Parts: sequence; C-alpha cells; structure tokens
Amino acid sequence: MQTAPLLPTTAPFAEEQIAALNRVISVTTAEQRAWLSGYLAGLQAANDPQSATPAAPPAKRAPLTILFATESGNAEALAGRARKAAAKLGFAAKVVDMADFTPRQAAGVENLLIVASTWGEGDPPQRAVDFHEALMAEDAPAFDKTRFAVLALGDRAYARFCEIGRSIDERLAALGGARVAERIECDLDFETAASGWIDATLERLNAEVGGEAVGASVIHVDFARPGGEAPTRAVPFAAEITEHVRLSGSRSSSDTHHVAVSLAGSGIVYEPGDSLGVVAENDPALADAVLRAAGLSDDAALRDALIERLDITTLTPGQIEAFARETKTPAQSAEWAVGRQVIDLLETAPGALSGEQLTALLRPLPPRYYSIASSQRAVGEEAHLLVAGLRYAAHGRERGGVASLDISARHGEGDRLKVFLRPNAHFRLPVDGERPIIMVGPGTGLAPFRGFLQEREAAASAGRNWLVFGHRNYSHDFLYQLELQDWVKSGLLSRLDVAFSRDQPEKRYVQDALWEARADVHGWLREGAALYVCGDANAMAKDVHAVLLRILADQGRQDGAGAKAELDAIRRDGRYLRDVY
Repeated sequence: MQTAPLLPTTAPFAEEQIAALNRVISVTTAEQRAWLSGYLAGLQAANDPQSATPAAPPAKRAPLTILFATESGNAEALAGRARKAAAKLGFAAKVVDMADFTPRQAAGVENLLIVASTWGEGDPPQRAVDFHEALMAEDAPAFDKTRFAVLALGDRAYARFCEIGRSIDERLAALGGARVAERIECDLDFETAASGWIDATLERLNAEVGGEAVGASVIHVDFARPGGEAPTRAVPFAAEITEHVRLSGSRSSSDTHHVAVSLAGSGIVYEPGDSLGVVAENDPALADAVLRAAGLSDDAALRDALIERLDITTLTPGQIEAFARETKTPAQSAEWAVGRQVIDLLETAPGALSGEQLTALLRPLPPRYYSIASSQRAVGEEAHLLVAGLRYAAHGRERGGVASLDISARHGEGDRLKVFLRPNAHFRLPVDGERPIIMVGPGTGLAPFRGFLQEREAAASAGRNWLVFGHRNYSHDFLYQLELQDWVKSGLLSRLDVAFSRDQPEKRYVQDALWEARADVHGWLREGAALYVCGDANAMAKDVHAVLLRILADQGRQDGAGAKAELDAIRRDGRYLRDVY
C-alpha cells in the first residue's frame, strides 16, 4: 500500500485538503482510482462541455437482446439482472418484453438471451401469447444467424414444468439457432441457480463473440438508493400491522380480513396494481405433525426449519419419486397425489427418513403475493391487504393456506409481517386519467381496484369507473360495502354491478353480470375503456374471457373468429389486463 503523499504541494488545493485527499487516495485500489478519474472527467464535461477533450472513437460493443416473458414479474427482474451483468462485460445489452417483439425481429438478433416463465398448466404468460404462437407456427422465420440461450422459470407442482421455456428453446434450435448454453429450468427458488447460469452463459457468449477484442472495458457504477437497499425476498422489511379487521360477517362461510401494515422506514414506494410479497411461516401444529410422521419429533432445529423456511404443504411429482427411491417403496400415482400434501406422503412409510433426507426432500418455502388494496397517494406510508383465510378438508384431514392463515389467524395488530414489494408494471391505471375503466374483481380480486379508486379520487381523475364485484352472500360478504356505496354516491364509481352467487337458487357470478350488461360493456370498450380482471385464474378468469368473446360476437354481430381478433386487438392495445392467480 502506498503511504507517501500522492498529490504535490503545488496542487490547487488548500494544505488541509491535500492531506485529506492523500489519506483517501492512499488506500484506494487501481480500479477505484480509475472509476474516480472517469467520474470526475464525466462530471467536468457535463458541467463545462467546452473543456472536454475530443474522445477516442468508442470500442465496438457486441449487441445483446434479453427477451423476457413474465406473468408475475420474476422473469422481468432476472432479465434486468442479466442486462447489468452483460453491461459489465461490455455488451450493448437491451431488455425487451416479449409482448413488444415478434419472432421475425428476434430472428434478426445476433445474440439472444431469453428468460421465459410458464403460467398455469403449461401456458405462456398472457403478454407472450402472440410471440409464442407465431414462433410455433409453420411460417416462423429461420434463426440461423442467432446465438441463443434460454432460462426457463416454472413450478414443479405443475406437470408441465417449464413448458414454455422448453418449447422456445427447442423451437429456436429447430429453426437453426446456435445454442450458446444448455437450457436451465428453475423452480420457485430460482435466484441462486438463475444468477449462476446468467453469469456463466454471458462469459461463454463473451468468449464466442471475441471477448475484449470486441467488447469494451467497462467500469460499472451502481448508485445506491438513498436510505439503503430496498427490501427483497431474501431481506424483507418487518412491517408492523396497524389495523386488522375481519370484513366477512359472522355468519359468512368466508373469512376475509382487511390488514394494514406500516411501511415507515422501509423505503417501499408502490403504485396501484403492485403486490406486496409476504414471507410467511407454516402452521407450527402442521410442522409438529410432519415431524411425528417422520419420527423426528425430538429435532428442535428441524422444527424451526419446517416452520420458517421449508415448504411442508405442496407435494410435487419429483418429491413422490425421490421419496420412493429413499424408502424403497412403490411410488404413489399422480391420481393419489391430487389434494394431498407432504404429510400424506410421509405417512405412507412412517419414520423412514432421516432429518437430512427430509430436509433434502422439501422445497424452500416461497413467499406469497397479495395485490395491494390501497393507493399510497391516499394512505401515505401504509399498504392495505385483503386476505381470505383458506380452510378446507381433503382426504380426511383439515388443511389451510400457508400465508392466508399466518396473516389472518396467527397475526394481529402490533405484530410484524416480513414484506417486500413486487411491482407490476403491466397492471397499471391508464396514463390518461380521462380514459374509462371497467374493473372485474370477485372476492379478494377487489383488492387492486380499491387502490385504483383511491388513486383516481386522490388525483381527481375525470375518467368513468365501473366495478363488477362478486362474492357469496350480500349480507355477509359485501367487502368494503360502505366505502363502495359512498363512492357511488360521490360519483367516483360511475357504476357498481354486484353478483352474489348464493343469494338465489341459481348461482350468479361476475361473468353473468357482464353478460346482462353486454350492451354497455360493448359500448364502453368501443369508446376506448380499459378492462381489468383480478382473481382466480382457473375458473373465473377463463369464464370472464369466454363471456367477453360472447359479448363482442353478439354486440358486434360477428363470428367467433372476429370476436377473438377484436379482443386480441384490445389486449395488444393495452386495454385488457389481468392479474390472476
């Protein structure tokens, strides 16, 4: 380490400044001094362009397109992380949403990195449907000039794990693309594996395109957020619960709660449409039952792990196969596994696993995400959640939701929840405050729309607002009833349609309310309204989609193909948005 003064006494600084600078510079590395030199030169050029000396021609930087297909935001976040890593290697990297790209454009890309999520039972994310269909079509373009690599995200609880990433990878190879790295398939605990794959793949690609002979030597500068790093899944913020109110009536068959948490000191800034990730814990009683089934009740450290960080509910095909191998027992069938959990598997061969084997069998406990039911413009440093406690019986055992019961039944006012923000840039209010909106949100699907309405009220937006809400019973399940009715009276809610499924002999749902109002739905859409859907993906969202097609066919006097084309056009225009789960 150099200890002699680095600045001469003739430098244009006061004596005490020279001494202070020498103390700092004498303990810096070569990289730190190079960064400081470049930073000061850039600052001088920005403040006094005339003083800048002519720059040498920039080195040629290898282009890289990072294409993502996302439903929840994970693929988009990884694409952003890949762009930063690529920039450090000297790539001219850009991130593109698959919704804004076509296979023909992708075929013209020299270096292509794809991060693709799979949604539900092997479907592409909504915004990636057009790209995926065009890529799989017979007239898809050749990719013989493209180097590519695919990072696939999925959930092993589903049979068609990482189906979209797999199909894209295989299709690009079949169309002549040169695979730079083997596809990686990541489960819910994707961070470490995905980050390692990104770094290794970019290093390999850098070597193939010529390394530093083509790329530029880059000193990457990250500016820290004031106040420190934002809370993350790995390092969440402990938010105090300031309000915890049961919204469902005492005779309701549902158990829905309004939960407000303080974000003071967190640095979290959200917009309506964003979600809050909750790092929940398992029910201690279930953890104890799992330990008994495994014959490991005396292992206190393992008990803590089962409560705090391991998933002891979801049962995957891979776990069934691994359990059969470890216990030398026949593997249970896929039909047997339906509706069952880890504890059911352990009970087929009680006490057959060691603590290490049980830990290896289980997946990390993933966070749960809740649409934020408030506008920060209206509530300040708070976030409101709408949480329905999930309880049900299956195969002779009472079961429950992990986070929903952790929040609604095991936490109260004054307790703390570990939270972090998951932005959702693809479920936002229109930039134009005068654009009308239709919001379809049964049950807890109402959450983001309460935030939308608070935001439009606070912003004095002139656009009309139509809410279609549904639940089981008017008397017991009309969530935020007084608030919604007040908004109707004030005119903020131009229209409120409700559908309570169990208040009449024949069940009536939000899709039925839409069909009954089909002329007005069609009229609003023709006038440019944006339509939002939030809630259950397996039934409600599909039923609403189907009724929208019926409405467009009926009111537009066109066949099914014409209705589909019109709804697709509305979606591409950014006016049909869904947040479904």
